[in-house]
Amino acid sequence: MGLLSKREIYRWLNKELEKRLVITPILDPDEQIHQGSVDLRLSTTFILTQKTAFPMMDATQGEQTLKEEIQRYQFRVSKRPHEQFILHPQQLVLGGTLEYLAFPPGIGGYVLSRSSWGRLGLIIATATFVNPGFKGCLTLELLNLGEVPLVLYPGIRVAQLVLHTVCGKPGIHKSRYQFPTEPEFSRVYEDEELEFWGKPKDSAF
Repeated sequence: MGLLSKREIYRWLNKELEKRLVITPILDPDEQIHQGSVDLRLSTTFILTQKTAFPMMDATQGEQTLKEEIQRYQFRVSKRPHEQFILHPQQLVLGGTLEYLAFPPGIGGYVLSRSSWGRLGLIIATATFVNPGFKGCLTLELLNLGEVPLVLYPGIRVAQLVLHTVCGKPGIHKSRYQFPTEPEFSRVYEDEELEFWGKPKDSAF
């Protein structure tokens, strides 16, 4: 596994179509493509949590019940370009990347917070690994660990994608999140083992 340099990133972006790394749109290549990483911009859609909707969220309570609660517990909002989105201290919001990505089988990646925003308290607290073969916009878990609200705007560069080659024969990527074009609600209820590890049905506690 080797980290892709700026030159290698451009090479993968310009390969023949079936082998190409796709990151689109790249609005400013000089600003976004660096030695070993590509900056990603914030999209226009966010998923917010209603803090007072439920006393707690139990992922083992059954697929249909949990699915319905998640849909009531969270809701989408959209912002136009140049319109503010306020991320309050200790608030977790799901955002998305403006860029649509398509990874060839031989390339994987990690999504990290940009340090300039991290120093203000913004953390991209996401499942950071991007599998070879992934296609879609990435969901970003935006968390404000600072003491004051942060003003965000669609289009700003909030994350960086670190790219690397994959050793060995690449497999076929399978994911419950297929070809997303905006942030997606959690599908933790699809974990088949949850019912086993949860509270026994005859338990009084």
